[in-house]
Amino acid sequence: MTDNPQKRLAILGSTGSIGTQALDVVAANPAAFAVEVLTAQNNAELLIEQAAQFRPNVVVIANKDRYDAVFAALDPLDIKVYAGDKAIADVVQMDSIDTVLTSMVGYSGLIPTLKAIEAGKQIALANKETLVVAGELVTGLARQKGVNIYPVDSEHSAIFQCLMGDFHNPIEKILLTASGGPFRGKSREQLLHVTKAQALKHPNWSMGAKITIDSASLMNKGLEVIEAKWLFGVNASQIEVVVHPQSIIHSMVQFEDGSIKAQMGLPDMRLPIQFALTYPNRLKADFPRFDFTKYPSLTFEKPDLQTFRNLQFAFDALERGGNMACIVNAANEVAVAAFLRDEIGFLQMSDLIETCMSRVTFTQQPTLDDYIETDAETRRMAQNFVNKI
Repeated sequence: MTDNPQKRLAILGSTGSIGTQALDVVAANPAAFAVEVLTAQNNAELLIEQAAQFRPNVVVIANKDRYDAVFAALDPLDIKVYAGDKAIADVVQMDSIDTVLTSMVGYSGLIPTLKAIEAGKQIALANKETLVVAGELVTGLARQKGVNIYPVDSEHSAIFQCLMGDFHNPIEKILLTASGGPFRGKSREQLLHVTKAQALKHPNWSMGAKITIDSASLMNKGLEVIEAKWLFGVNASQIEVVVHPQSIIHSMVQFEDGSIKAQMGLPDMRLPIQFALTYPNRLKADFPRFDFTKYPSLTFEKPDLQTFRNLQFAFDALERGGNMACIVNAANEVAVAAFLRDEIGFLQMSDLIETCMSRVTFTQQPTLDDYIETDAETRRMAQNFVNKI
């Protein structure tokens, strides 16, 4: 990368798990990256600390109530400060940005990602919900604008890496690996009374609360199934989920001749983040190395779709098409938030999602306005479900 100019980054969601690890990558490679924009939802204190270290031109705090504190801290450093969701969607279009890393949580990442694509920015996508909610719209716009979408999720990064040198060869099957989460092997009866604390203890990965709960329910894998369709141009029948408790093989691709390529490594999100930001180059890194002798047995099993119904819901949404994946995503976001507030039980999250899938208005060929209305309608119905419990 020494012959290449610094890549100028906008990091959306810089105070979250992916955002902080992305800044670790930037700090380790100052010659490769410059930070132009940092955004956060609520964490003003960490945003101020990050801005003081990386000196972006602009920061945005989505929660307008925190604007005064951020402005007071950063104005002496000559850093521009804005507030609100619209400001995030506006700043991603700045001429000084090369790549936008979208690591905001949930549906909130959709509009900023679309605006960045419209402005011709390359996208490093850690916000899987963007493609889940509006995959056809997002990928169509990216093709129209000549924008590349580089996956940051470890599983989709693995698939992308397996396809390098083989983009011209048709994919027979994508094999998405899943750790199985903290409740692998548990029965429905055992899951009736699991606690928030238990669900937040992921066996292999350190992630934010929302994605950790999604991993425990296998909804995270369901969202990845939908995302894989749009990233790699496959259909539901070409995607298989395999439970791999060790999380060493991050995913695999099977080609038409039966050959399978896998990408392996220790669980460390900094690697796929760095690869998405530096593709097609690989930067030298001091990440821990995998030692085969310490993992004499790598195991694989089928997911339990009867107990962990969210994964089946995702496949169902993919088959139905239209705005169904948008419904699943919105219902799940409400369900996870309610579970984290101890308002509903672990298994009731699936009941809530199933209810919304059957009752929210279905649209076969949705526009952006349809997606926005679907999201709002689903959240209203999901919250009513929570309120009645």
